Amino acid sequence: MNNPLVLDNEPLHAHGLPVHNGLAISVHHGPLMSRSFAQIRFALMGTVLACGISACATLPPPTVELNDAQQAVVRASGADADQYASGELAAAREALARAQAAISEGRNDDARNLAAAAHADADLAHALSQEALATAELAQRRAEVEQLQQRLRETTR
Repeated sequence: MNNPLVLDNEPLHAHGLPVHNGLAISVHHGPLMSRSFAQIRFALMGTVLACGISACATLPPPTVELNDAQQAVVRASGADADQYASGELAAAREALARAQAAISEGRNDDARNLAAAAHADADLAHALSQEALATAELAQRRAEVEQLQQRLRETTR
């Protein structure tokens, strides 16, 4: 009698062949299994890491950010920030000078961060100056309205 689970009068598992639920399982041990997904995954991760490192190393100097910060300082100066927000404008100028020094020393990340800080300080100085000007204009308009109301009262008497 021919039993599929017996080979040479011995059970299949005695020959090292896998058996599952009484059935022999086919296992392929050829060249197709020589490279595992883990090996390919590590090669891909290495390639991606190398590309990422090279991309970081080639970031250009933050000249655009520096120019934007300089324009923000000029805009704030033009809005009378020296008078109405002198502390914030001074902080912007200081951060801008430090950003320029950092870029000349090749510290691009520091220069980028300092340029962003200078831009933010200059924008704040501009906004505070605009607020002070608007508040002064509002006070002037209220005084004019008060004068007109006073004249109106005097003419109606």
